[in-house]
Amino acid sequence: MASEARLYTFSQETKDHLRKFRLGTSRSNDPQAVIYLIDKTTKEIKQDDDKVVYKTLEEIGDDLPDHSPRFVLLSYPLTLPSGRLSVPYVMLYYMPSTCNSAMRMLYAGAKELMRNTSEVTKIIDIESPEELEEIPGKLGAA
Repeated sequence: MASEARLYTFSQETKDHLRKFRLGTSRSNDPQAVIYLIDKTTKEIKQDDDKVVYKTLEEIGDDLPDHSPRFVLLSYPLTLPSGRLSVPYVMLYYMPSTCNSAMRMLYAGAKELMRNTSEVTKIIDIESPEELEEIPGKLGAA
């Protein structure tokens, strides 16, 4: 992780937002998500749209670009088969099959750093917005 930490950066504001988002969504009754990107010039990892918190998987899908990867942090409340409420906090690693190899390498290199910095418990790889429909099942929803 040391080499990634030197290549990619997070502003203090982004680090604070990551922590606040994680703590603020842990008891939520509604899905919440934020999308992060990597600035190609500065290699800074930052929120795609500073003020947007998505409430549905459809909203996320509408804003994912067709040819560029993204990291999506998702807090998704669901009822487990046992009847217990769970609020998994995961990262969706969105890597469309149409993106170029330079972007693939840029995001692949930052994947573990983003995972560790955001403190997610699980990473789910997706290639298209349509795969968002499968997320509740992958998280273990009843």
